[in-house]
Amino acid sequence: MKILLLKYRNIGDVLLTTPLIKNLKKTYPNAQIDASVNKGTEEMLTLNPNLSKIIPYERKIINSLKTFKRLWREIKFIGSFKKENYDIVINLTDGDRGNLIAWLSNAPIRIGYSNKTWLFRRALTHKMPKQYLRHTIEASLDPLRALKIPITDKNVEIFWSLNDDKIINKELTQIDNFIHIHPVSRWLFKCISDSTMAQIIDYCEFDLGIKVVLTASDDYFEIQKVNNILSQTSSDPLNLSGKLSLKQTAALNSKAKLFIGVDTSIMHISASNNIPVLAFFGPSGACHWGPWDNSLMSSGYNKINGFQSMGMHRVFSESRSCQPCGKDGCNGSKISDCLMSLDLLKIKSHIKEMVNE
Repeated sequence: MKILLLKYRNIGDVLLTTPLIKNLKKTYPNAQIDASVNKGTEEMLTLNPNLSKIIPYERKIINSLKTFKRLWREIKFIGSFKKENYDIVINLTDGDRGNLIAWLSNAPIRIGYSNKTWLFRRALTHKMPKQYLRHTIEASLDPLRALKIPITDKNVEIFWSLNDDKIINKELTQIDNFIHIHPVSRWLFKCISDSTMAQIIDYCEFDLGIKVVLTASDDYFEIQKVNNILSQTSSDPLNLSGKLSLKQTAALNSKAKLFIGVDTSIMHISASNNIPVLAFFGPSGACHWGPWDNSLMSSGYNKINGFQSMGMHRVFSESRSCQPCGKDGCNGSKISDCLMSLDLLKIKSHIKEMVNE
């Protein structure tokens, strides 16, 4: 048995496919399960014992090529799957590329989202329902429902090496107890105000007496934002921004007492590590993207907006009628008003409760 999963989306989206992978492996223990994902997201799946091979799609490189070369690279990439003779191909992305790969693979079972393009009408043997207001974990498990496979596990998992642990232990030589804060997203419109984040850091360090460890990617704009936050703090948190890989950030997070951040892949990594999450949501919806509690089998995010929780995790959000809008800030500004004036006293109260739990 050979199974291929296709997920051409962002880092967090790829991580949330791991419950599907685990359930497939339980059902087909001797199967070879491969996954194809965008280059740059594969760290969410590497070292996963349930996977045999990860096939990266070089999206940035291919998109940078001129028309003829880009078309040739696309054809070559898509055609490479046919020789693998997969028995099942699952396209978890609503897009033409995945359905085309499924169709040309000639696999007996091809699962994905219905496509209106006439060319792909026969691409799939099993069609998945729309997500609607269901959590992304539930949508990712729809292929199992299509195949009438029982869902016994909804745990999100990430794996890292012993060397990653060694690197983190060295960074934490003088720190036993800390709160992990990842204050940024590559989508800056998901971020709360720098002033509020600075006050949160000072509250954790001064009032609660717990060290804060900051992380961010090495992206210029993320580093710039972290530096601006730090310029407004009076405390001295450990700043590891731009210094860690995704795997090392996961290893760091696994040792934290609490995670505080915005809707980003690191939030999902924290939830996968069973570290309590306090996340700030604005334009995105918790019903789709709230941190998933691995100890539960159904989502606790049943409202459109406002404060919500699922097990050990909490989503702090206002209750504006425009939320969630899915837009890149208000009026194209890249700044979300619903994240700029959050109630700091309520935030501090939640942090204190979660630390004491």
